[in-house]
Amino acid sequence: IAILFDAYRQFYEQESDIQGARNFIEMHMKNGDSVIFLALSEGNEPLGFAQLYPSFSSVAMKRMWYLNDLYVSENARKKGVGRALLQKVAAFAKDTDAITVKLATAVSNEKAKSLYESEGYVKVTAFEHYTQRVKLA
Repeated sequence: IAILFDAYRQFYEQESDIQGARNFIEMHMKNGDSVIFLALSEGNEPLGFAQLYPSFSSVAMKRMWYLNDLYVSENARKKGVGRALLQKVAAFAKDTDAITVKLATAVSNEKAKSLYESEGYVKVTAFEHYTQRVKLA
């Protein structure tokens, strides 16, 4: 998974850091604050992954999941791997009594947006989302 996660980060123009990727994933798995689904070929070759983080809706008083990461290796694209991962995420969300799955993608990522919309995701326009960058000491 670390190699796929590192490739995912490189897709977003980050430098390769396999050990950092391994440490990051291991920490979140040990803490129980991440759920990862891994797509494998029939020969157990890693093809892609989806990583979820838990969240909650105070208004609905229900669990939500945030699909933070979805990545399919270049050689496995356009073969249904991303769709299968999204379907696994949806089934998991239902099984855990979640009210919704949220995600964000780059405005320019037309292929991802098309896939998400084909799986029932809708663009939320009712809210403005803000981010405050916090500089670490």
